[in-house]
Amino acid sequence: MMLSPLSPAPALTLPVLIAEAEPQAQMRFLEFFAATIRNVHTRRAYARGCGDFLAWCSERGVTALPQIQPLHVAAWIEELGREVSVPTVKQRLAGVRHLFDWLVRTQVVPTNPAVSVRGPAYSVRRGKTPVLDPHEARTLLDSIDVSTCIGLRDRALIALMTYSFARVGAALAMRVEDAFTQNRRLWVRLHEKGGKLHEMPCHHNLEEYLHAYIDGCGLAEDRKGPLFRTIARGTGQLSRTPLPQANAYQMVRRRGLAAGIGTAIGNHSFRATGITAYLKNGGTLERAAAMANHSSTRTTQLYDRRHDGVTLDEVERVMI
Repeated sequence: MMLSPLSPAPALTLPVLIAEAEPQAQMRFLEFFAATIRNVHTRRAYARGCGDFLAWCSERGVTALPQIQPLHVAAWIEELGREVSVPTVKQRLAGVRHLFDWLVRTQVVPTNPAVSVRGPAYSVRRGKTPVLDPHEARTLLDSIDVSTCIGLRDRALIALMTYSFARVGAALAMRVEDAFTQNRRLWVRLHEKGGKLHEMPCHHNLEEYLHAYIDGCGLAEDRKGPLFRTIARGTGQLSRTPLPQANAYQMVRRRGLAAGIGTAIGNHSFRATGITAYLKNGGTLERAAAMANHSSTRTTQLYDRRHDGVTLDEVERVMI
């Protein structure tokens, strides 16, 4: 069923259980994603998880939302755990819980079938994000041809994520005015999760790269425009379209391969690389958490790879 008036083209296709429900239930379903979730990535992830669950229920003979029981949720989680990672299972279960909590509050269903279902246990002390050692990071930055706007942009973005520990989403959300001078030093203003603003002074290398990019590409006068932009097709010049996160990921992978780096790096690798380099050079975990805008040092510890070198040294003791 299509609800064209309520959605942009192409029209939104609702899950069968929602499409066959009363109009009020359809509206509450859409309101859950549009009105209660502000983060676009969370909205997308929850929509995928809820859609998969409702489709799974339809395939097993469930014909109405009130028929869904905790047993359905538990069976779905059990099956899902054989196909995807534990964090993905927990995320999708959270989405279903929140959806049904909303449907209970808006009187679409009487109870939340997911509230009593426990997700799989998951504990991690070391992150899985691939990191670079300082020499590799330096090699990558130096390998970029900065004779073009593309090169200036890519070097500035990689350096921003490395030196300021910025999330790629926060970096790509920056406007030109978010790189500003204060106390004779360049600062950056990062738009973090939950609408929070996080300001950081720039490392001298980052300051040099940002100035080269902004001045070299003529962005200084367009203060309200996006800082990191796509390249206009066929021109080789910057457009006014913000650089999508997927494009940034492709750029990072392409630059890594061109620099001869074998590590399968991604956008988040530079955040972990910067934090690890900072801690190796005498920085404290508490300061690193503040610089990375982490609410807890436990999160920062996931990015700390100082012990990787110790592990490699110990492995080499196996003299066979």
